[in-house]
Amino acid sequence: MENITNYIQQNKERFINELIELLKIPSVSADTAFSQDVIDTSEAVKRSLEKAGCDTVEICETDGYPIVYAEKIIDPNLPTVLVYGHYDVQPPDPMELWTSPPFEPVIKKTEIHPEGAIFARGACDDKGQMYMHIKAFEYMIQSKTLPCNVKFMIEGEEEVGSVNLKSFVEKNTKKLKNDVILICMVVL
Repeated sequence: MENITNYIQQNKERFINELIELLKIPSVSADTAFSQDVIDTSEAVKRSLEKAGCDTVEICETDGYPIVYAEKIIDPNLPTVLVYGHYDVQPPDPMELWTSPPFEPVIKKTEIHPEGAIFARGACDDKGQMYMHIKAFEYMIQSKTLPCNVKFMIEGEEEVGSVNLKSFVEKNTKKLKNDVILICMVVL
């Protein structure tokens, strides 16, 4: 546990800055005015997975927004975890409820976050959770402690009903084969 704590402390500023940059991209899948931003976010997620240590990273086209697929297979005989998450976000309406612009992340201390938390659209649903799993994977790669194979399937349409996910899964059953699925999500 000490190694994990040290890694987090040594990389905390980088982690925060990387997440803030991701949160700045308004990947609102429900509004076509943000289409390029959604695509740009898929590219940013791809780069994060490459930097974290995945051997294979690809942007998979769908009839809608792309799905980012990545994997690190250390031994085909070991179990495989498939990490699912999404990089799209809800529209920030109603704007009057925001105390700071939704795509200009700020760190604020509050009663329930006395040490501070990042406030921005997507910080909790789902960019923050998805990013956390990528960073946990990064740590295990850096520390050579990855105990299993890992695959990532990060989509860009969850906030609009994941309309192309079923087709993608059906076409890629072999690629997505796994023993356990880890779902990145927030529960309110």
